[in-house]
Amino acid sequence: MAHAAVSLQPQSGQWVTFDTHPEQYRHWKLSFDGVVATLQMNVDEEGGLRPGYKLKLNSYDLGVDIELYDALQRLRFEHPEVRTVVLTSSKERIFCSGANIFMLGLSSHAWKVNFCKFTNETRNGIEDSSRHSGLKFLAACNGTTAGGGYELALACDEILLVDDRSAAVSLPEVPLLGVLPGTGGLTRLTDKRKVRRDHADIFCTVSEGVRAPRAKEWRLIDDHAKPQQFAALVQRRALELAEMSDRPHDGQGVGLTLLARTIDEHGYHYSHVDVRIDRKARTATLTVQAPKAEQPLDLAGILALGAEWWPLAMARELDDAILMLRTNDLEIGTWILKTRGELGRVLAVDATLVSHRGNWFVRETVAMLRRTLARLDVTSRSLFALIDKTSCFAGTLLELALAADRSYMLAAPESSDAPRIAVSAMNFESYESAARLSRLGSRFYGESKPIEGIRAAIGRALAAEEALTLGLVTATPDSLDWDDEVRLAIEERTSLSPDALTGLEASLRFGGPETLETRIFGRLSAWQNWIFIRPNAVGEAGALKVFGTGSKARFNWERI
Repeated sequence: MAHAAVSLQPQSGQWVTFDTHPEQYRHWKLSFDGVVATLQMNVDEEGGLRPGYKLKLNSYDLGVDIELYDALQRLRFEHPEVRTVVLTSSKERIFCSGANIFMLGLSSHAWKVNFCKFTNETRNGIEDSSRHSGLKFLAACNGTTAGGGYELALACDEILLVDDRSAAVSLPEVPLLGVLPGTGGLTRLTDKRKVRRDHADIFCTVSEGVRAPRAKEWRLIDDHAKPQQFAALVQRRALELAEMSDRPHDGQGVGLTLLARTIDEHGYHYSHVDVRIDRKARTATLTVQAPKAEQPLDLAGILALGAEWWPLAMARELDDAILMLRTNDLEIGTWILKTRGELGRVLAVDATLVSHRGNWFVRETVAMLRRTLARLDVTSRSLFALIDKTSCFAGTLLELALAADRSYMLAAPESSDAPRIAVSAMNFESYESAARLSRLGSRFYGESKPIEGIRAAIGRALAAEEALTLGLVTATPDSLDWDDEVRLAIEERTSLSPDALTGLEASLRFGGPETLETRIFGRLSAWQNWIFIRPNAVGEAGALKVFGTGSKARFNWERI
């Protein structure tokens, strides 16, 4: 059984982890009724991930969201019969009051920003499952729904609010805390729910929020009902949403087994992923191993392997490694991406993913890979891919190089051990980034000529010269220059301002039109990051610092 996330700060030499299990949940309860699953929030006030605050009124911290993420993963893989997930609360007259304000006030700047990033990704994952996997979500707001609680509801397909004359939806961050809603609330109001700008302006500047009738009129919710009729409304809409899903009625779920992870002073080590940290150089080398054995080609064999099937096992390990590094190793600013193994085995797995993409389990595995790769896109670390003689950047694993800010491929003389990369059909449509384009589409800004040239090379082992000509790699040093050129590139990168690099990378990684996701991560997150360090929010008399003390915030009235 997986161990729960521990209440430790990484600065102390210990680690925050992201694996848990329903039997260890302190804040959520899962129940099932045919095609409908209910995920009830009942936050344990004393169950904070770190000391110093109480999680009152169904407010949440990172530990609460780690459990939510785990529950969503288990719904995706262990319960294919579920078509609608109802998110609600087991507390009377309160759905969720959002991120715990006292936790935010006590936290470092980095902790606040990383917390918001993880919650953003979890809510984006809800929408990804609705868009790609047929898993529909219904927020049954049985009471006050504020801040991050309303942002959680906004991630669902529909929002229902009880009309008990006191329940309201609100985004009170600006008037109460001097910060912005941190989990995509502003963007989802406009881009997703099409709330008129003037209505949204009022809504986001009144702390008391908006009650049911006006909330429906302003598109803040989809429907409401009196307390006596609320349960019936929730049940009816949940079943109606289930009719829109193509999830199987008779699929056999796949259990998500414990990750085989070890942690030591050198990094994080798994079966298919290895992370080696060089603290002096401030780099981490992530090496992903291709399948060590032939993988099954038929569905029976795939389902028999379950969570041990290579693409799913590797995706889960890579996902965990990304989260571990982001949370526990803040000064490790450059990640070096490597692969090992045989190109042919990865291409064979990709062919299997394509041929069985109609199967629910294969579809969920591809979705897990897509979401994991998307974590790289929004991670504020420099990403360099190194392609050497033992590399295996093929198909799905080529996405790592395409996600990198730069890629270096060794130009060795033509021989059997010269490095090769390979493209598969999976690189063109399956792994959309936050821009909702393939990474090839983003790389070439949708221009058809270079993309079609690469499509013509599907399945071929490409040497450095051809990879460079096709635009798949950044540079191809030869064996004489390789060590020095790579070393200098990494040393130069690590010498630059991490703040400037974060802004640079986030600005360059999402080529093409904006989406809800790029607006959240590229725009909203940037503003929130800035606001989180401003005195008006976190100064001695800032709104976030004095909340709950009885004192009034003192603002510097200059507009910047």
